[in-house]
Amino acid sequence: MRLTDDLKDLASVPAFRSLLGVRLVSQTGDGMVQAGLATLFFFQPQNMTTASGVAAALVVMLLPFSVVGPFTGPFIDRWRRRQTLLYGNLARAGVIALTTLALRATGIGPAVYVLVLVALGINRFLLSVLSAGLPQIIDHRRLLTANSIVPTLGGAATAIGAVIGFVLRLALPAGTAQDTASLLTAMVLYVLAAGVVTRLGANQLGPDKPADDGLGAALAATAGDLANAVRYLVRRGTPGLALTTMASHRFVYGMQVITMILTARNLLAAPEDADTGLAIFATLMGAMVAGHGLAVVLTPLAHERVAPSTWIVMCLLGGSVGQLILVGTYQQALMTAGIFIFGVGVQGAKIAVDTIVQADTADAYRGRAFSIYDVLFNTAECVAAGVAVLVMPDVGWSRPVQVALVGFVWCVALTYRACVRALHDQPREVSGLPGLG
Repeated sequence: MRLTDDLKDLASVPAFRSLLGVRLVSQTGDGMVQAGLATLFFFQPQNMTTASGVAAALVVMLLPFSVVGPFTGPFIDRWRRRQTLLYGNLARAGVIALTTLALRATGIGPAVYVLVLVALGINRFLLSVLSAGLPQIIDHRRLLTANSIVPTLGGAATAIGAVIGFVLRLALPAGTAQDTASLLTAMVLYVLAAGVVTRLGANQLGPDKPADDGLGAALAATAGDLANAVRYLVRRGTPGLALTTMASHRFVYGMQVITMILTARNLLAAPEDADTGLAIFATLMGAMVAGHGLAVVLTPLAHERVAPSTWIVMCLLGGSVGQLILVGTYQQALMTAGIFIFGVGVQGAKIAVDTIVQADTADAYRGRAFSIYDVLFNTAECVAAGVAVLVMPDVGWSRPVQVALVGFVWCVALTYRACVRALHDQPREVSGLPGLG
């Protein structure tokens, strides 16, 4: 009943509806950009059919999320957030337009990689701006509910955008239109998102009082603050353990995504049949997303019965059942089922980690804790890309690799359980760091 009341209250706030609209429209565009890049990088007959090629492209797509995130705060605290969203969406529409021109002129090359880095970096920055603006427009009592549903709806919008992008790829004839349709549609969506932003007042999203210290000093202070946050999380115990476990599991997720791309591209379809490979990959990724969706339903129910730390262990071990299917076969139907089960475990564990970090981290360090979360989350996938170059065959599926990944997950789960039990599942008291009483 409380949740229903909160949702009704949120829906009654015009500014919340506008901000949510910006997020949904722009993240649908993000999904289309990701689909367009995936088809260009991974599903062209002449491009990126090796493990090293896929890994390099993934690093390009993930690096901005790892590098930009922690240092967005000083800018967000200085610039009017509504104006930042307006001009930021217009800027990335322009960057995507330049990307399509570069693709037509030179194909995939250094210019495209640089433009993709810029576009994804802007994307990461604007997501942070959206999050920072939310507390300005809703009652703080409803903030937890908003923080739960807004990222979920945004993720769903990204998935919908990706599906639309893949459908466009399969529906259009081969050629320039097929290669750039998703990117051009995303460009239009970014312009629309900028239009939705104008429904908000110029100062409605804050900051209430722009920071007046120098930007360089603020960036240097941010680095110091992050170092203090790392020390705090390690000393605190439970949130540090949860983040380490999340990063380890995310590494496995990254390895499985690369497995899916290469298996769909080179093993389950003929290497020269890019469209069939894309359709198979979309099916496998759809199974992963469906698993995520089931985890969103199961996790709140589980939290009524077991501690979040216990649920993390259950998700890691339960998700490994899906991995065991991949040990045995790469047959498409069974592989799809295995990926679905693994997807439930990945998302269920992630939600539990979110809960632990929010609950067990002091307010003075909570924002920085999630900045570190962001870095670990994406860096783990970059590490997976590097490891894949060393151990994964170009056909993707490898029984020894899958066995090693299962063993790794079991070790992570058991180590996490032992460490949490040693702490009696309670965070330690921490003192002597800035911001703590």
